[in-house]
Amino acid sequence: MKILFNKNILLSLCFISFSLTTTLAQTNNKMDWWKDAKFGMFMHWGLYSQTAGYWDGHIAKGNEHFMIHEKISLKEYGKIANDFNPVNFDAEKWVLTAKQAGMQYIIITSKHHDGFAMFDSPSNSYNIKEKTPYAKDPMKELVDACHKYNMKFGFYYSLGRDWEDPDVPTNWPNKGGRSNLVDYPNEDIKVFHKYFDRKVKPQVKELLTQYGKIDIMWFDTPHDISLEESKELRELILKLQPNCIINSRIGNDLGDYKVEEQKIADNLEVKPWEACITMGKNWGYIEYDTVYKSAELITRQLLEIVSKGGNLLLNNGPTGKGEITDLAQERLAEIGKWMEKNSEGIYGSSPWKIQKELPSYSIKRKVVKQQNDKNTMKDAVNDATSKEIFPEIRFTKKDGFVYAYICSFNNKNISIQSLSSKSVANIKSIIQLDTKTSVKWKQSNTGLELKLPTYSKNEIPITGFKIEFE
Repeated sequence: MKILFNKNILLSLCFISFSLTTTLAQTNNKMDWWKDAKFGMFMHWGLYSQTAGYWDGHIAKGNEHFMIHEKISLKEYGKIANDFNPVNFDAEKWVLTAKQAGMQYIIITSKHHDGFAMFDSPSNSYNIKEKTPYAKDPMKELVDACHKYNMKFGFYYSLGRDWEDPDVPTNWPNKGGRSNLVDYPNEDIKVFHKYFDRKVKPQVKELLTQYGKIDIMWFDTPHDISLEESKELRELILKLQPNCIINSRIGNDLGDYKVEEQKIADNLEVKPWEACITMGKNWGYIEYDTVYKSAELITRQLLEIVSKGGNLLLNNGPTGKGEITDLAQERLAEIGKWMEKNSEGIYGSSPWKIQKELPSYSIKRKVVKQQNDKNTMKDAVNDATSKEIFPEIRFTKKDGFVYAYICSFNNKNISIQSLSSKSVANIKSIIQLDTKTSVKWKQSNTGLELKLPTYSKNEIPITGFKIEFE
């Protein structure tokens, strides 16, 4: 009996070990496309898009979060839905705009902090189909378009803030600091689990059963969610869609990848991570937000993030009529032209042993001024990314090749110290990505010398080189 008992224990331990290994392998496999994708589109779209940054004849405090900063009741805020009619929404145009920019996936707000569902939600009538003259489900069209054009798709869902539900307490920056205290002033009687059972689980189930394959569940503001609730939510998602990826904001370290908001990791990150960054200052559509990052700056940020092992989820806020702004479209089109010729060292790449090199003569030049605005909110306008453009080189690797991206150089010649003969193996060949042609080069103990092309006014001044070693 003693021997049999030990065998049973051993078999049980082996089974547990096998199960854990299998689960880990499954997680890694489903993450493969995401790790290779590198570039996605984030879209914040909701009732706040209709007001475009204004309320009651003045610039609204808090931008897309203005409901709580202006202390507007749910009844008053809900009236925005009476005018919300995105007749110009064109799902295929949105998807093709993202695809032509070189993006590989789209994440959109199914429900933001205001609690209004931008989808047909049978469990809660506070949604676009029930409350607006539009009276349709735009998410159905958008998911279908993504499937048609082989674009991965994910839903954003605000988890720990919901200003429509009576049971969502918050504790940042102080007790009730991000709660709807106009309609539900008593934080002490709010029970998160009631909201979790009544609204979160039913709506997440709807999102994962009404539209076919969903690739990502992108949660926000986990705040008061418990470990048990995070586990329950993860189990629900994977039961319905086993291959769905879940971001870290499901809470309690149960996500598949880490999120950096409005900032870029300082150094190389080994674990999967994503930087979500706005094109302008705000997440949602704000009419007077017209200072957008240039296509050059965005491309540099993409290269920086990829060189550090991450993905860029670049945000734009469509208008209340359902249109991507001209400012966003212009930049996305420019980036797309560049990506078409230079993206080989981005998709499917991984970080090289060196992430960047700054030449000794690098001189920084600001292209977007930092702005101090009296209306700035920490959780609305908090872009901590650099707005400076200066000469630098970003590196990636793939399939035995090293890719060097020469960013924003004014000189015709460059010497890359990180690719000197004393730093790396002898170089066999170098191809310029945008022309697909071999280039002349010289490798010495001090560096790799290359000639750079001349850029036209409308070109992004970044060139990628594919380097093969002997």
